[in-house]
Amino acid sequence: MEHVDIRSSAQGTPLVVLRGNREWRIVVEPVRWFERVSWWEQSRRMPRGQGRVDVEVWQVQVRLGNNVRSSIATWELVRDGAGGGWCLRGEEVAAA
Repeated sequence: MEHVDIRSSAQGTPLVVLRGNREWRIVVEPVRWFERVSWWEQSRRMPRGQGRVDVEVWQVQVRLGNNVRSSIATWELVRDGAGGGWCLRGEEVAAA
């Protein structure tokens, strides 16, 4: 997964995704959920000190900068458990 930077509102909602020196603006209210981490698929035991079993995910629809002609892409942003940053999990162009 690719690491990205996020600019968020005071409430923690993503507003802008910084990817590859480009600014992608959120154009639709993002959707948030939590997923169970399948740690057992990578290890026989839960890693020491990692007591969390859920990971935060945001689905966002973004457009490149302020360009209204830019295609809208749908991405899933996953919280990186190791460093607290964000990773881009999937990318699809929305059929708008």
